[in-house]
Amino acid sequence: MNILKWQRERQDAERERLGDLWVDHDLVFARDGFKLYRGEAGGPQDPEKVSARWRTARNRLHLPENFRLHDWRASKITNDLDNHENPVEVSANARHHSPGYTMARYGRRRAEGAKKLAASSASRLGLSSLV
Repeated sequence: MNILKWQRERQDAERERLGDLWVDHDLVFARDGFKLYRGEAGGPQDPEKVSARWRTARNRLHLPENFRLHDWRASKITNDLDNHENPVEVSANARHHSPGYTMARYGRRRAEGAKKLAASSASRLGLSSLV
């Protein structure tokens, strides 16, 4: 989360610094004004550069190679919902278009998933009468 917060703070500072030159496309990882030609700030970043920066951060944090930035985000959303945070606020923080989307996508509680897994395993083992 700190990486996302840092990126957001940096974008906000650039947006303020550039004023009318900032072209906002409502992107999570918009290009900032650092070493860019006039008028380019606010557009999409180069995916290869974002990937390279993520690899560097992932290695520094000793995260698994297949760990994606979105995995972290999804965990945060799921944890917030599991902790009974307000779905409207969780959705707004995730920048989803509606709380309904957030709940449909992430509203499955871990406890419910564990029950389904236990029921499936019990059924496979012939213990379905215990479920």
